[in-house]
Amino acid sequence: MTDARLSSLATAHDGAARLVAAVEDDQWDHPTPCSDWTVRQLVNHLVGGNRLTTRVVRGDQLPPPDQLGRRGHLDQLGDDPSSAYRASAGELLEALRAPGVLERTYTLPAGTLPGPGVVHLRTVETLVHGWDRARAVGRPAPFPEDLCERELRFSRDLLGRIPEERRPFAPSRPVADGAPAIDRLAALLGRRP
Repeated sequence: MTDARLSSLATAHDGAARLVAAVEDDQWDHPTPCSDWTVRQLVNHLVGGNRLTTRVVRGDQLPPPDQLGRRGHLDQLGDDPSSAYRASAGELLEALRAPGVLERTYTLPAGTLPGPGVVHLRTVETLVHGWDRARAVGRPAPFPEDLCERELRFSRDLLGRIPEERRPFAPSRPVADGAPAIDRLAALLGRRP
């Protein structure tokens, strides 16, 4: 049962890991659709998010609000970004597979969420930042349409419950109804497909 609930996140991580492995040496400094981040900084952000979520799921408390984000500038990729990403994704999935984990609630920077909500948030983060990375290096985003459709529905519902001034993303952008689901998800979260 638990593995079925994690299959979307595992699939997103697999696609994202392939994107990280495909980044050429001269592409790490390319800008991304996240205006302040290069490809390397974006991957660093994802690894840091995976590691922070892993610690919280394993029982650690979040740092105090004034300490959140302070590690964001620290290099978490070392000399092998692909291995760092795969390791962080694997550790997160392992932590989420532990008995009872998905039945509890957790406080993350985005708020207090039940275990399945944490899985959705990490999946959406992985998909959208995967889209960012793919755009930055001129590759297609390797995510299944049905996965992106599910996370698009989740994200629309979640955004509908968050007051506009508390949303952590840029305002939604227009996109054609027939666009691929990953493009519609990216547009929902403020990107320009």
